[in-house]
Amino acid sequence: MSNPTQHKLLRKLLLQSGGKLRLTVAIGTLVAGTTLLLLSVLVWWNFGMLLSGDAQKGNATKNYVIIAKQVTDYNMANTAGNTFTPQEVKDLLQAPQVQDVGEVIPARFAVYAVIGGRLAMATDLPLESVPDRFLDEVPEDWTWEPGKRQLPVILSSQFLDVYNYVFAPSQGLPQLSRTSVKAVGLKLQVGGEQGNTLSAHVAGFSEYLGSVLAPPAFIAYGNKTYGQDAASEQPSRLVLKVADPSDTRFAAYLEQHGYTANPQNLRWSKMRAIVEVVTTATGVLALLLMGMSTLVFVLFIQLSITRAQQSLVLLGQLGYSPRHIYRFVAGRYIPLIVGAMLCAMLLCCSMQLIAAQVASRSQLILPSLPGIPVWGALIISTSLLLILVSKSIKKAIRR
Repeated sequence: MSNPTQHKLLRKLLLQSGGKLRLTVAIGTLVAGTTLLLLSVLVWWNFGMLLSGDAQKGNATKNYVIIAKQVTDYNMANTAGNTFTPQEVKDLLQAPQVQDVGEVIPARFAVYAVIGGRLAMATDLPLESVPDRFLDEVPEDWTWEPGKRQLPVILSSQFLDVYNYVFAPSQGLPQLSRTSVKAVGLKLQVGGEQGNTLSAHVAGFSEYLGSVLAPPAFIAYGNKTYGQDAASEQPSRLVLKVADPSDTRFAAYLEQHGYTANPQNLRWSKMRAIVEVVTTATGVLALLLMGMSTLVFVLFIQLSITRAQQSLVLLGQLGYSPRHIYRFVAGRYIPLIVGAMLCAMLLCCSMQLIAAQVASRSQLILPSLPGIPVWGALIISTSLLLILVSKSIKKAIRR
């Protein structure tokens, strides 16, 4: 008996008509449930990508977090108690998501800045320094040594925004671009009347540090030369390099130790918690849909085989082994399952492509294809489903 003839006989005896509506509903529900499951993993994965520095074109500042000890009515008079000890700095290296820790060293000496020309203003200038590895971008001329008359500084972009949109309009002063600010010369009087006068220029901008930065060598020299026993003082602020600043464990660590961080990072942490709740709820709903569709699918297969009980007896008498019958039935239904899962993954890939295009308009980088967690969820769910259906077919045939 030829293979086509065998196939035709098995199809006629085992695959009886009827039940197509139930089979269609089961496949449709399986596609919907799998799509929801993959989308919940996709949203969680994309949110993590957006919070990483790699998702921002040319900007990794979200990886840097400035922390300090919270100032309350009870400790505001205890200045020494609001600084970080070497042990606390060491402990922070073991905190969740923390990759590196650096000290923010303030200038503990007077700095007075004078700007000439049309701007014509003078003000006290807060200077501080951070290790070069924590800068948004290290300027080419970011060096200073004792005796050098020219000092490069990095200006907070927030300062420029306040000047352009608040101060300049109220004083009738011109607004300035970043390029024009770099061309403005500054005169700095450091160390008071007994100090020294330097020329300064803006060498770059910082997106996350809300102050004016100077090279660490200048701050160290100024604190030693003009400060009063400042060299022995501990830092009141630290800059952390954090793998994921939105991690709820990181936020809980800061709260537990009484540390305060950039408000923006705390908002990301709260948003992360909301996203996790939403994706978890969506995942649970998806698993329920997949469970219902799998149950309907399994019951449909078992019912179809039960209805063909007499045909199975006849096939056994004709010499067909249970293994041969299993391969035929599995060859009928397993491709439907694989096709449903691939259809769900195709929908997920389409959503990821759309998300990547939308993110690109906001200067964010997202991959055009889903990441490893999404493919992992597809492989695991498909494998479990195939194992369950395969066992149900074998069980029904044995009965």
